[in-house]
Amino acid sequence: MKLSDFDYSLPKELIAQHPLEERSSARLLVLNRRTGETIHSRFDRIADFIHADDTIVLNNTRVFKARIIGSKKTGGKVEILLIRDEGAGQWEAMISHTRRLREGMAIHFDERTHATVKRLTTGSRGILEFNDDAMKIAEQHGKVPLPHYIRREAVQEDVDDYQTVFARNTGSIAAPTAGLHFTEKLLDEIRTKGTTVSEITLHIGPGTFKPIRSEQIEKHCMDAEFFEISETALAAMRGAKKVFAVGTSVCRALETYARTDEKSAWADLFIYPEFKFQLVNSLITNFHLPRSTPLLLVCAFAGRDSVFKAYREAIRQKYRFLSYGDAMLIL
Repeated sequence: MKLSDFDYSLPKELIAQHPLEERSSARLLVLNRRTGETIHSRFDRIADFIHADDTIVLNNTRVFKARIIGSKKTGGKVEILLIRDEGAGQWEAMISHTRRLREGMAIHFDERTHATVKRLTTGSRGILEFNDDAMKIAEQHGKVPLPHYIRREAVQEDVDDYQTVFARNTGSIAAPTAGLHFTEKLLDEIRTKGTTVSEITLHIGPGTFKPIRSEQIEKHCMDAEFFEISETALAAMRGAKKVFAVGTSVCRALETYARTDEKSAWADLFIYPEFKFQLVNSLITNFHLPRSTPLLLVCAFAGRDSVFKAYREAIRQKYRFLSYGDAMLIL
């Protein structure tokens, strides 16, 4: 299967740089994956498409200020993106200017706090050891790690905007963006219909944005991301007529569980066309980058031709794309 088959031209002006003032006022393109029919709606009307015997599954991960700027004593800024807590004060991180760094060097954040380069691994990654709690340092000195296609610096408003209203478990470097459209009012409306609202956790890492380098997509390897699914959530899904996954992260966690029976584990499942879904019946998602793993997942779920037809319609109708953009419901 060729990567070039999943390319399309995305006008830059359609890449949302800021969120809407009201989360749930985003546009919603509804795609029937059996007929290919599309409907234009609004996200605050999504309850019209969900029934009492369904369950929707949210990712309650919480984004932290994982992007930190430090400096070497010899001068020069170093940008760090925290990825994974390795224990004992050590973190795996993506680090800028690794060619200028050596093991044992210190990266300073203020007069008191610093991180020491313990090991440089592949590419721009390494292991850092912090002299204080890394999460506390990140909260004090870090910034919201907005995706690379948002061409501006993170501002104070992003602390709340780039976070779902149901975020609870800290650990993500990226928001589960399909969930950004929900408000407490909308969730209450869905519950009032009798629909079960369940939560799982998957901490999103840089693998979500990792480009596919091989033209033969089957050769791509996903980075593993930690997930947890409670027995309460599983019971709701077993009793549901339809399971609505809110976002590709939820989809990967649920389909990993379906294959491994693991409720707390690391997911590195790569979902692309011809994949057979076992748990997820409907998918709520945003519009994704060309040639990306989330786009391939959506194509696997709804069929490449239907998805690309819907994307062409979204571009014609000037939908807003990517993290702060509009939404898509696939039934």
